[in-house]
Amino acid sequence: MKKNAFRPPPRACIIVELMTPSLPAPVRIFVRLGLVAALGGALAGCGGGAGPLEFDDNLPKPGDYPIQGIDVSKYQGTIDWNAVAGSGVKFVWIKATEGGDHLDERFQANWQGAKMAGIPHGAYHFVYWCRAPIEEATWFEQNVPVEDDALPPVLDVEPTPDSKTCRRHLERDATVADMKVMLDEIERHFGKRPIIYTSVDFYRAILSDGAFADYPIWVRSTKHNPAVPYGSRPWKFWQYQADGAIPGIDGHVDRNVYYGTHEQWQAFLDGPK
Repeated sequence: MKKNAFRPPPRACIIVELMTPSLPAPVRIFVRLGLVAALGGALAGCGGGAGPLEFDDNLPKPGDYPIQGIDVSKYQGTIDWNAVAGSGVKFVWIKATEGGDHLDERFQANWQGAKMAGIPHGAYHFVYWCRAPIEEATWFEQNVPVEDDALPPVLDVEPTPDSKTCRRHLERDATVADMKVMLDEIERHFGKRPIIYTSVDFYRAILSDGAFADYPIWVRSTKHNPAVPYGSRPWKFWQYQADGAIPGIDGHVDRNVYYGTHEQWQAFLDGPK
């Protein structure tokens, strides 16, 4: 090849460049280089959440994303929401329901507290795989307020092998069918496209072949940038730490980032969700 001949970038670079045209240039470069490196070898898994944060040197780290948030449930206890807001938290996801009959005991207090503190907030439903999907969606709807300024509803889908009451083995086609029932009903009720929260193991088993590719996803990855375990699948939110510390909350809390700039975040809040 001639010294000055043009050499096209690797295909992975092109894919990520198209995925990330409006991120700051340094972040785009890190993603391009990091994804190429990741695709060159075996994709690593995602584990734990405890301990110091150590992410891939050549990929964007959580601190590179300007919009930081948290997710909470009853396990965070009584929260000082004004202190949380003062710490710079820009959004919060709040556990509302699980299955067809469980309501998180702190949901209403957390919802009202976040709202009064001016923190953009949304609710999530944890799927119990041994309940009729329409019953789960209806239970979620019965307990979560319909508010124009709320973040989109979230469907939390994870395998539950340690459940004492639901030993169902999740097969892809049946699981996707159940999810579609819940997602369609939740979108009809709230008038907003739901977000899918997923763990790496569930994603690889159920979603990695393109299922629900037209839905935004919120991914869990506590050891790597999502480009490693989730490949080229675009993501909207990234849960990167399970043992975070935030003023106003006693004990650990999950920490998250939004994929985008301040301007994109404002557009997300202002536009259709």
